Amino acid sequence: MSDDGPMTTLRANIVPGTEPLSIDGGPVGILLCHGFTGSPASMVPWAKDLAGHGYTVRVPRLPGHGTTWQDMNTTGWQDWYGEVDSALTELHTVCDRVVVTGLSMGGCLALRLAQQRPTDVDALILVNPAVKLNNIQLLAVPVLRFAVKAMPGIGNDIKLPGADEIGYDKTPLHALHSQLKMWKDVRANMGKVTQPLLYFRSDVDHVVDDTSTSLIMSGVSSTVSQLVPLHDSYHVATIDNEAQMIFDRSTQFIEDNAESHD
Repeated sequence: MSDDGPMTTLRANIVPGTEPLSIDGGPVGILLCHGFTGSPASMVPWAKDLAGHGYTVRVPRLPGHGTTWQDMNTTGWQDWYGEVDSALTELHTVCDRVVVTGLSMGGCLALRLAQQRPTDVDALILVNPAVKLNNIQLLAVPVLRFAVKAMPGIGNDIKLPGADEIGYDKTPLHALHSQLKMWKDVRANMGKVTQPLLYFRSDVDHVVDDTSTSLIMSGVSSTVSQLVPLHDSYHVATIDNEAQMIFDRSTQFIEDNAESHD
């Protein structure tokens, strides 16, 4: 297994409800990136709401997700980034402008797209994004991953009863180690982010602490940056109590920052 290059994904069955979503609409496209060990299920309701407003939407399923955690352990950040990078390229074949959104690790992927492809990303919307955790246990991951394949999962941190992001109940450590490398890369290039930014942050988040918020909000070069607190949602806020507020605020933000007003 390589630490530095894309890895071959096992052929595993797709878990029902984790399929990608693609809906064609108007000239503004929205790319929605789900989180680490999660699935498109966390983003599909948002995508459908956006599609209802006439936007073209894409929710890719990141490699190694929506199958098994063992499958995910054969993938790395280049695989996940490659998937959203390809989705962005495809969106530009049918859209004039594209907004990228991301939940948790999906927010890190969104930031990297903005850094690497500044002319292709017109605006960013992040929900509890992760680029660093203040967790000393992460220091052991580079070595621990060879002795222990997975640790207890981080999924379904949702306040709303019955909501389900259809993620894994374990955290695959080879994959986690790769995510840590991506975080470092994105942090080093934070100043390259110039796009308008809308940032939703839960007051109570049992997965991602406030370290990422300060790093992102103080590090980007965006002239438009809005931080919106969420008082009644946990980490997976896109399918939690304030989901509709996220949808509505996002639609207004897209209208203000990514649509043509000629």
